[in-house]
Amino acid sequence: MSEPIISVSGLRGIVGESLTPETAIRYGCAFAGTLDEGPIVVTRDGRTTGRMLAHALLSGLCAVGREVVDADVAATPTTGVLVREHRAAGGIQITASHNPSPYNGLKLFGPEGRILTAAAGEPVSRRYREAEIAWVSHDRIGRVLPCDDTVSRHAELLLATVDVERIRKRRFRVFLDSNHASSAPLGRRLLDDLGCALTHVGAEPDGRFSHAPEPTEENLRAECGRVSELGADVGFFPDPDGDRLAVVDEAGRYIGEERTLALCLDHVLQRHRGPVVANVATSRTSEDVARRYGVPFFRSAVGEANVVETMLAHDAVLGGEGNGGVIDPRVGYVRDGFVGMALVLDAMAARETTVSRLVGRLTSYDIQKRKITLDRAKLPEAVEALKIRFPDARFDDSVGRRFDWDDRWLLVHPSNTEPIVRIIAEATCRDDSETLCRQATEALAAL
Repeated sequence: MSEPIISVSGLRGIVGESLTPETAIRYGCAFAGTLDEGPIVVTRDGRTTGRMLAHALLSGLCAVGREVVDADVAATPTTGVLVREHRAAGGIQITASHNPSPYNGLKLFGPEGRILTAAAGEPVSRRYREAEIAWVSHDRIGRVLPCDDTVSRHAELLLATVDVERIRKRRFRVFLDSNHASSAPLGRRLLDDLGCALTHVGAEPDGRFSHAPEPTEENLRAECGRVSELGADVGFFPDPDGDRLAVVDEAGRYIGEERTLALCLDHVLQRHRGPVVANVATSRTSEDVARRYGVPFFRSAVGEANVVETMLAHDAVLGGEGNGGVIDPRVGYVRDGFVGMALVLDAMAARETTVSRLVGRLTSYDIQKRKITLDRAKLPEAVEALKIRFPDARFDDSVGRRFDWDDRWLLVHPSNTEPIVRIIAEATCRDDSETLCRQATEALAAL
């Protein structure tokens, strides 16, 4: 990769190749040039390269005359909270989310404390490509303001969404694996505030991952067993920047990311009925929960900004994505793994039951995901090939390239963060979902 991958709301690349200090400065200053007056919050997800990029970014932003709030290590949803708390003009989180260690990136926040929309991100990309940087003279250089407390306000907002005393009385035994990333500080604070007996591993946010960073079943196979071995009631496995959450039950079974949103929906909708939103790649389980409570269910295009825009349009009470990202407007319009932790514990306390029994209330599907290398320019050709391969499917491209049957569905989606195309299939049994994935992969591999 010689050039970073630029998406709607950020940039991602391999450090030393497609992402250098110069790239970070150019992109950060391009973003600053689109903002109104006010400070800019800068945070990082704990990766070993994050501090280096933060120093470069702070220098560049000061050199264009901006005041910067340096919050150091903080989760992505916390960045949104800090932008609002400091009445900032915007925010930049230095993160590569679930990508491997060689990657890092910049994620951009608007003054509302949420990820940039496509409309707001386009001028940033243009400025970056055109190198429009307005350096200031020595007497107008900006300054860096330290942020000593990054977690308190976020913790307050989270605690306000649950019955704190009810959870404290249960004294839940919780296993939290922060994997040496930015979820560690707030994760410990939140679970301590909720009175949990906590076993916390990977608690030092130094970016030295103890296992592959994406919280998938394959990557967490060795860790899941520790939940049952320790007699914990639940295991929480956030991704490196804390905006996604995988759950493991008391028996050490991987509940996964896909059910995180459904578990939270099932709990919230008992008390507060209203529209819900999930993206087009999310399991039908969440749609079934909405149907059970008789509330409207809307699908958005893939991407956090798209989910949020749809939530705002329909005044949704909760939303998110099947990758474990729950969005609760009471906390902020950002995917938030800590929301998942708080709501799962509240559901366990309210029903006086286990995670496995909460999962037992949900409809069961099998979802399979594959990645293939495919030139993005070939996507129209790929869709036509799949239409020929699956002539009995209902095809809808209003919010994504999705093929639907009564008992299964298939989505083909180009990644915004990696040079790949994702194939996602869901069915009522594993054989059908795997077959659907295999057939789609074979059709696209022939192009």
